[in-house]
Amino acid sequence: MTVSGTSEMIAGMSPRLRDGAWVFSGDAARHGEAIATIAEDAPSLIVPARDGEGPRMAWITLDVFSDLEGVGLTAAVSTALANAGIACNVVAGRSHDHLFVPEARAAEAMDILRARAMQETGAER
Repeated sequence: MTVSGTSEMIAGMSPRLRDGAWVFSGDAARHGEAIATIAEDAPSLIVPARDGEGPRMAWITLDVFSDLEGVGLTAAVSTALANAGIACNVVAGRSHDHLFVPEARAAEAMDILRARAMQETGAER
């Protein structure tokens, strides 16, 4: 079921850290490896990181089935991470939002996201 209420999306975000390290690449030859592509002046691909590539990002999926017209989830997530000085690149999928954060801070980002969800759960009571 799609969730569109701000509090419900935040409380139910259920962040999940995905395996691997990822980079944003402009190398069109890697199109077959891409988990996402964005058409810009030059293609922007999110692909598995190779040795020596960077910056290396961790991929966090928010498992809530957020409505594409839902308001507030991205703002809540990016604000919580920004307050800790963690960069966050958000890619919205049809059913879930995906966050790319510096690999070295992935565990900290997960803790912050879980705490933010719990904070929202307490706010609903």
